[in-house]
Amino acid sequence: MTKKDYLKVIWTLFKKELMSYFNSPIAYIFIAVFLVAGNWLFFQNFFIYQQATMREYFALLPWIFLFLSPAVTMRLWAEEKKSGTIEFLLTLPITTWQAVLAKFLGALVFMMIALALTFSLPVTISFLGRMDFGPMVGSYLGSIFLAGAYLSLGLFMSSLTRNQIIAFVLGLVACFGALVIGSGFVLMAAPAAIAPLFAFLGLGTHFDSIARGVIDSQDIVYYLAFIFLFLWLNVQVIQKRAWR
Repeated sequence: MTKKDYLKVIWTLFKKELMSYFNSPIAYIFIAVFLVAGNWLFFQNFFIYQQATMREYFALLPWIFLFLSPAVTMRLWAEEKKSGTIEFLLTLPITTWQAVLAKFLGALVFMMIALALTFSLPVTISFLGRMDFGPMVGSYLGSIFLAGAYLSLGLFMSSLTRNQIIAFVLGLVACFGALVIGSGFVLMAAPAAIAPLFAFLGLGTHFDSIARGVIDSQDIVYYLAFIFLFLWLNVQVIQKRAWR
């Protein structure tokens, strides 16, 4: 298979996965909950701070994504297993990497569409005061990387079970652990020798760094490595099933 054919298969599977979100009311409910919850939590304190900034919004976003990302990924493999369609999928002339990448990219683009619908916030805030767009752009970029990390972890958890609820709970717990491992209260309780390692491993640590508007290659490499690791683990789980 040539590189062009390889990418063409991913593109075809990706479009199918992305459209599957919008062929059910779940996508619209998800986006509505995301926008309403985010805007309500943000604006209830916005006028107290009297600052034209989205800093507080992006401080909430890792926690909103924490619940919504596993909800997006929980069905991706669990439903295939429960309905038996995974057996058909594995017999198609595609590689496991192509199937995993298509599901991951479909989920990521869906999250990016939801995130793009929040652009009305910076537009509104820019009319209320002078806004610093550097941290805002960094925060949107960090949000995409954070969503990608959550989704890769949630997708892996979905491959471990055929029950969507269990997939959601596993994804939620795993994402919570990955987020808070680098937080202040964990670092204070951790032994001093391993605290720097915990700080480096935490998803929130790297998101905060990018959200300040400082695009450090170390943060980008960390997120790409995190995403690759869990997509690779996902491939191993699916391939192991294929040999049964």
